[in-house]
Amino acid sequence: MDYEAVIGLETHVQLKTRTKMWCGCDNEYGADANTNVCPVCLGLPGVLPVPNAEALRLTALTGFLLNCDVPSYAKWDRKNYFYPDNPKNYQLTQLDFPSTITGFVEFELGGELESVRINRAHLEEDVGKSFHFADYSGVDFNRAGVPLLEIVTEPDITSGDMAYEYLNALKSILEYGGVSDCDMEKGQVRCDVNISVRPKGQQELGEKIEIKNMNSFSGVRRAAEYEIARQIEVLKEGGQLMQETRRWDDDAGITDSMRTKEDAHDYRYFPDPDLMPHRPSKEWLAAIREEVVELPLARKRRFMEQYELPAGDADVFVGDAALGDYFEEVAKGLKNPKQAANWVINNLQAKLVETETSVADLKFPAVAIGELIGLLEGGQISSKIAQEVFAEMFASGKSPATIVEEKGLSQVSDSGELEAFCREAIEANPGPADDFRNGKEAALNFLKGQVMKASRGKANPQMVGELLAKILNG
Repeated sequence: MDYEAVIGLETHVQLKTRTKMWCGCDNEYGADANTNVCPVCLGLPGVLPVPNAEALRLTALTGFLLNCDVPSYAKWDRKNYFYPDNPKNYQLTQLDFPSTITGFVEFELGGELESVRINRAHLEEDVGKSFHFADYSGVDFNRAGVPLLEIVTEPDITSGDMAYEYLNALKSILEYGGVSDCDMEKGQVRCDVNISVRPKGQQELGEKIEIKNMNSFSGVRRAAEYEIARQIEVLKEGGQLMQETRRWDDDAGITDSMRTKEDAHDYRYFPDPDLMPHRPSKEWLAAIREEVVELPLARKRRFMEQYELPAGDADVFVGDAALGDYFEEVAKGLKNPKQAANWVINNLQAKLVETETSVADLKFPAVAIGELIGLLEGGQISSKIAQEVFAEMFASGKSPATIVEEKGLSQVSDSGELEAFCREAIEANPGPADDFRNGKEAALNFLKGQVMKASRGKANPQMVGELLAKILNG
């Protein structure tokens, strides 16, 4: 019997706010343990939470970015469970009336367009972080109360590769929208993976098995592929699967059972008595909808169509939004945007990586690269000189024209001066000259290189080639 996998993902994303969800404590990574805490986020008796308006805005914005509906009514619920990193012994979340519902994410997989439906994206609070040492454990509550968005898919994913590409697409969308920095090393994105298998053609889902707290997308892919194979093997050997929670051991490459899976009633949800429901106005939602930016996949398609870029170049500019914005500034007014893309990717990006700087650190405006391309295409400088000019631009911020003038780098196109260079090269290299006369076309390139060297790269290469051939054939 053939089986198929059914996967749903629950992605937890920390929102990019200055303060926590219910209090004024800093939402800051890396502070000394238990320094960004107060009676509210520690759950001390008698305190009252106050919702973070920016977190509410970012939640609605995320809904629009993910093609979701944003209902006019949402409420808060207490999810009750006892664990050392949960200072209140309950977590404030949204059960039956979440802030956003029914959306979808589109992405590419193997050259084809795929879509995963979003069931909901609901707002809740993060908990603290436990640390385990040789002979004791500790808890840092700095993260407790940080606004957390849980984005839940429908069971539309069928493989580890599909899960991986969906997560990358989701991360890019949230970064483009300014919703989260999505820094996985800082724990700003974590993922729970729900996996079941069933006979192909069967509509009913198999037993759902959850893998908790995955902190890398590649780990999600590997864990999903392992778990799918494990479940199929159990069924083929006549065994039964049970609903449970497992953990992924990345070093061993296996999942281990942690506990049987809880159901919703195990958490004894009930509406939070201290928080009023959230009722966003039409005017508030309309203003937030205006903030929706061009999404990564849409930008890739536009770059390929508007600028006639190959998919690889477009992917570079989608992956680095600031570099893509800079390219668009360079391409303004240029007849050949592909030339602009080549300079930005092959020269500018390489230089930024080499110097460990960013677009924001550049000393020259985008129009300067367009000016450099104009000098090259107009024949005022050679391609070798253009590289020299770019290096000076990057270091000093001077304009290309200024650098060419100050250093006397204008391309030599005077036929008399170039002919003298050519004759000197032929006289100094009789062997290659005879090779060319005897039919070895490649020998001309050697002589051409000698002329370029003698002219310090300033000779017009096209004219040099024509003059050499004319002299040698004469």
